[in-house]
Amino acid sequence: MGEQAEKAFRDCIPLFQALSDPYRQDIILMLSDTDSMTVNELTDKLPLSRPAVSHHLKILREQGILKMEQHGTQRNYSLAFEGALETLKHLIITVEDRCY
Repeated sequence: MGEQAEKAFRDCIPLFQALSDPYRQDIILMLSDTDSMTVNELTDKLPLSRPAVSHHLKILREQGILKMEQHGTQRNYSLAFEGALETLKHLIITVEDRCY
């Protein structure tokens, strides 16, 4: 694997780690069925505490998978794959160019 491909792969590791957790996968799937949800709405559907759900949401936001919009005291979370998809596309293109 070339140096550029290795860097692209390493850049994706945090994204892979974020996507590897089953609860975060559940959150993504729930949000794919709706425009947005609050922490409380997600907590009602998951076997996790509110702080645990907030922790998972933070990780997904940090990786560009979710976005948060504040409406008064409520925070609504929705999918925002653009940044994550660009990171993955870069990996695929780099691996194709450098390894095949």
